[in-house]
Amino acid sequence: MLNEKQLEHIEARLHQERKRALRSLGLWDQMAKADRESGDSDLSAYTDHMADQGTEAMEREKAALFATKEGRYLYRIEEALRRLYNDPEKFGACHTCSAEVGFERLDALPHARYCIECKKKEELV
Repeated sequence: MLNEKQLEHIEARLHQERKRALRSLGLWDQMAKADRESGDSDLSAYTDHMADQGTEAMEREKAALFATKEGRYLYRIEEALRRLYNDPEKFGACHTCSAEVGFERLDALPHARYCIECKKKEELV
């Protein structure tokens, strides 16, 4: 499937994506903590208009959804690293048809498990 140099490149890409996802989750955590601390004041509920409070609630919900999405992405990255370390000979093989996923696809999406054809079929279902 992939040669050793390609596997090393994909491993580096996975670590790079993992670091980026962890940084994003850390930033979200810092923002959420700052938001909680600013909302701890007894007067905070009285200083904002109800519409402002609704907007803040919507923004918190949106941030939580982004964090959830980033958490799922981090899980897929770590799952790909496990596959790479456990069975490097099979890494880069499609989970459905065992065809080669392709180095270019893995470089763009290092956690990819399916070849383009199988992914297209999966999305149609």
